[in-house]
Amino acid sequence: MKSQRVWWALTLVNLGVLLFLLLRHDQRVQASGPLPVLRGSGLEIVDAQGKVRAMIAVLPAGPGRRADGTPVNGGKIAPETVLLRLIRPDGRPSVKIATSEEGSGLTLSGGVDPAYIVLNSNGGDPEITVTNKDDKVKTIKP
Repeated sequence: MKSQRVWWALTLVNLGVLLFLLLRHDQRVQASGPLPVLRGSGLEIVDAQGKVRAMIAVLPAGPGRRADGTPVNGGKIAPETVLLRLIRPDGRPSVKIATSEEGSGLTLSGGVDPAYIVLNSNGGDPEITVTNKDDKVKTIKP
């Protein structure tokens, strides 16, 4: 009979603890406030299908290469670069902003390839290059 009283006492204590936790848990969950900095080595934003639609990355120094592996700028070693890309639904980047020790650049691509505008300021020699859909190029230098 004594063990039955102990079991009832433990059951009541457990019910009391359960009620306490349930009543206390009813509070709304809120963010503790904004964090001062979001840190990482890169950022990708994807759409509902999982395709990358925007990215920020720090590209290490090395030989410049296109996506297909062909060298850019005659294989010249490119400095470390920070790159922001905004990417169209078809996977082609239509806005690129880049900066490095050598300078900065902005590329705006049109809906029709190869139409684009490049604003470039590398090594103290700024220029604007405009290419239309017929692949005619005009470069403006000061």
